[in-house]
Amino acid sequence: MKRKTVLVTGSSRGIGKAIALKFANEGYNVVINCATKEDLLMEVKTEIERQGVACLASVGDMGQYEVAEQLFKQIKQTFGSLDVLVNNAGIASIGLFTDTKPEDWNRIITTNLTSVFNCCSLAVPDMIHNKCGKIINISSVWGIVGASCEVAYSASKGGVNAFTKALAKELAPSNIQVNAVACGVIDTEMNRMLDKEAMQQLIDEIPANRLGKAEEVADLVYQLSQKNAYLTGQIITIDGGWI
Repeated sequence: MKRKTVLVTGSSRGIGKAIALKFANEGYNVVINCATKEDLLMEVKTEIERQGVACLASVGDMGQYEVAEQLFKQIKQTFGSLDVLVNNAGIASIGLFTDTKPEDWNRIITTNLTSVFNCCSLAVPDMIHNKCGKIINISSVWGIVGASCEVAYSASKGGVNAFTKALAKELAPSNIQVNAVACGVIDTEMNRMLDKEAMQQLIDEIPANRLGKAEEVADLVYQLSQKNAYLTGQIITIDGGWI
């Protein structure tokens, strides 16, 4: 039986790395990607290959269409079609809206939202041809409720959520499911900028009384990639009951 193939963008560390390793553990061919951190990406590639599956690693910004196009050509040459697309690439930015420069806004929207458009536009034609496919977009609770001092980030993730719902409706007749996972505070490098006191205050606000684990997000993403064809267009929150 032919192995299935998954692409996980932004997979050199954190949630993306955990998702890539989960799919490798389940026997998928895994395509990993990051914008700049080649050394970390190659470490993930080594970990994946230790599990006895094939791994294609690519460094490039998925927010740039031509770069994404090159990666999809490589995927086609190496594995044929893509079965699962996980759009995880993203950056955060904290600061007052009045301090946000146009270049800051453009960088966040390009990385967090345009990358989703680019990868979906390149993955969907083959999925339609094959009459199957799963697209899972990694979002944030701030895309649902918004966060003070994270306007650009919240807007980008709100865009991902609306994109998810709209594309799901369009692709449902072709047996392609599109869902998003809206993360709360997950214990990754992105959230380690807080000092100990601020982190404890945050944990005290979360009913589960702890941060989420990247592996918990990875388990949920894997479950969404499996058989349920009636589950589509959903923004599934994983936040310990926080929001």
